[in-house]
Amino acid sequence: MNLKKIAAIISVVVITGLMIYGYLLYRAIFASNTNFQTEQVYVEIPTDSDYDQVKTIMAAYVKDMDRFEKVAEKKDYPSRQEKAGRFLLKKGMNSNEIVNALRQNVPVNIAFNNQERLENFAGRIASQIEADSLSLLKSFTDDKFLQENGFTKENVLAMFVPNSYEFFWNTSAEKFRNKMLKEYHKFWTDERLEKAKKLNLTPIQVSILASIVHKETVKTDERPKVAGVYLNRLAKGMKLEADPTVIYAVKLQDNDFNKVIKRVLNKDLATPSAYNTYMYAGLPPGPIAMPDITALDAVLNPEQHNFIYFCASVTRFGYHEFAVTPAQHEGNRLKYVAWISSQGIKR
Repeated sequence: MNLKKIAAIISVVVITGLMIYGYLLYRAIFASNTNFQTEQVYVEIPTDSDYDQVKTIMAAYVKDMDRFEKVAEKKDYPSRQEKAGRFLLKKGMNSNEIVNALRQNVPVNIAFNNQERLENFAGRIASQIEADSLSLLKSFTDDKFLQENGFTKENVLAMFVPNSYEFFWNTSAEKFRNKMLKEYHKFWTDERLEKAKKLNLTPIQVSILASIVHKETVKTDERPKVAGVYLNRLAKGMKLEADPTVIYAVKLQDNDFNKVIKRVLNKDLATPSAYNTYMYAGLPPGPIAMPDITALDAVLNPEQHNFIYFCASVTRFGYHEFAVTPAQHEGNRLKYVAWISSQGIKR
């Protein structure tokens, strides 16, 4: 066999080998390598995870782990220090795209409202980020944090203004708390602080009163009117006598916040609690729920009127009937008592 034929054969072998290698390389990098049927999935990788832990997690979403690992190593992913986060994988991604996706921590939009206690709130947040409810609760009630920022364990719920916020999934409890403190100060603009000052209320006191208004009515257009009633009572030195505070006191006493109370009974009014505004004058020691922004702004922008009393309406359900005198209020109250009794509601 002459040299030309040998050279030709060698060339064919080399070219064939290169083609096979190229195909395998292309397949490893650019061929689809996902193993899920939905259009997309979010993968959560815990804090302090190493490369082996990442591979264990990814095995559920990747069709061929050898192909994935080859690309990951070529792209120097195993040496990456920070691997934790929430990552978006799309159906049909190739290994190269999957590794790129694992470098892009996708934020979480966290929303919350109407939480009655810190414990409920911590549980709500824990369902949306990596931090667990116990670590969140511990950070919220840290003595040093509370003292430095003018809160107590009873009123720190006022710090969390219901809205939608963007966080990374792997945000720690302390970072979440500190970000919410910044949002709290951002909410309390100079304009809002000035309005609170004119009412002789601190921001925390506004939040406490707003929590009562929030619980009294779901009708946002009625909240400024209800806020005006309570501010009128405070100005006259009257007790607030707010049913939602009694309901909170009963739940707190029974340690049962899943209890549904549709009707406040006379015996409930005697519940010994600082939250019972039938027994104690002034505001309770903390919010009885997390007031939303409409309730907060209702207190800051109350309707100006002379009403001192209000009672649930039996003709405009969801709204209330307002009164200036005890006699007017008693008439409204008797109508409501008759209606609720006719509905068979005893508790």
